[in-house]
Amino acid sequence: MVTFPARRVSVAVSLTGIAALVLGAGLVLLLQVIPPTDQISVTRRTISEYGLSDHKWVFDLAVVLVALGSAAGLAVLRGQRRLPVPAAILGTLWTVGLLVIVAFPKPDWATVSRADFGGTLHRIASVVAFVALPLAVLVAARTAFPSSPGRRWLAVVLAIASLGWFAVILGAVAVAAASDGRWWTLIPLGLVERGMALTELVALGVLLAPLGQRSGRPR
Repeated sequence: MVTFPARRVSVAVSLTGIAALVLGAGLVLLLQVIPPTDQISVTRRTISEYGLSDHKWVFDLAVVLVALGSAAGLAVLRGQRRLPVPAAILGTLWTVGLLVIVAFPKPDWATVSRADFGGTLHRIASVVAFVALPLAVLVAARTAFPSSPGRRWLAVVLAIASLGWFAVILGAVAVAAASDGRWWTLIPLGLVERGMALTELVALGVLLAPLGQRSGRPR
């Protein structure tokens, strides 16, 4: 019976998780260039809009791949004791949030006037997922990279940038509340959400990428 060193297995799982993230992101990018989803505005419409199209299965597959890739990579970090419990909880919220987004699609505002129970869950899951991931990266950065200050710095910067994208949305909500307007018309929501999603996936990829031999053993 052939056995493999634990490090080799963990590296393979981490790389597989990162590959799932890349493939999921690639499928979303594909939806932006193939008909009929190429007609969905990338500046004004959110990513979840693809879930209302004829290519819903592609969108669902993309999100599930990201969720599974995240879970696999985070599990490796936890097994290596490089993921503190608070970060593990936040990472779980991110993963579960993605699966809820798939299970409860965004409401079709062309046919409904307000969100139903599923639509409300979709909104909540979206907010929880997009906030939980950068917080998880921030909390985990020091423990994940005890001897790699460059990787630690990059992960922290990307996590803060991700929260910065979300702050733009919060700012629009605050301005709209004060002026009795519609917050989603004040910013290019689709562009902001896509920027946030990409930044978060890169931050997660930095966190999940295996350490080199010279980085030392995790504490």
